[in-house]
Amino acid sequence: MRKSRKTLRLALVTALTGALAAAPVAAVADADTFTSTASASVGKVDVTIGNEHIVTAELAQCAVDGLQSATTSGGVTGDIATFGNGSTSCGRTDTIATGESSGRRFETQVLRRFGGPDLKIRTFGAKCSTTTTSGSAAYIDLGQVTGFTVPTTIPTNYKITIPGGPAGTPMATVTVNEVVTPDPADGSLLTTAAHLKLFPKGGPAKGDIYLASARCNPYGKTPSPSP
Repeated sequence: MRKSRKTLRLALVTALTGALAAAPVAAVADADTFTSTASASVGKVDVTIGNEHIVTAELAQCAVDGLQSATTSGGVTGDIATFGNGSTSCGRTDTIATGESSGRRFETQVLRRFGGPDLKIRTFGAKCSTTTTSGSAAYIDLGQVTGFTVPTTIPTNYKITIPGGPAGTPMATVTVNEVVTPDPADGSLLTTAAHLKLFPKGGPAKGDIYLASARCNPYGKTPSPSP
């Protein structure tokens, strides 16, 4: 497998602003009475292989209106996932809420069980920011991947297929620069640096591994009711 040794940094497509999104009319009209929110985490694992279910809480989770910074020394869950150290930071400045996460030295050897490659990502990160006046924007970075290849400029939701599943289906997919927005759009988004899905069309394993996620919502905190 070829290796990508470049650090890849890219701006993601900005989510629709609150004024343009199909948000409730009242929320748009009274946007200045709402408060933007954001959260982030270094990663999460939720994988099932046979009778074995491996699930972790979100690593080093932060939130604007909760724990505003967190760190993790990483850890190992068998051959499923190894995370190095990482950190998150969430905050609000005036009307802008931000969430940011970064991690190092991720590795999974779980695909070896099925004849697939080891996957490694040396550094990874995600960040988003949001405000009720301009919606949400996000950004990710990746440094030195092994076991799959990525282009120098990564489009949003760029998916790499790892073959080897039943009847020609994928053994796994890796989506980098992943952005999830609601339908109808409301200005919010969830961005993830890398998302590994096992046997997406069915097979001997299933589940997901997420690396560096950040979530932003321009209307995340509604105003307190009037007395």
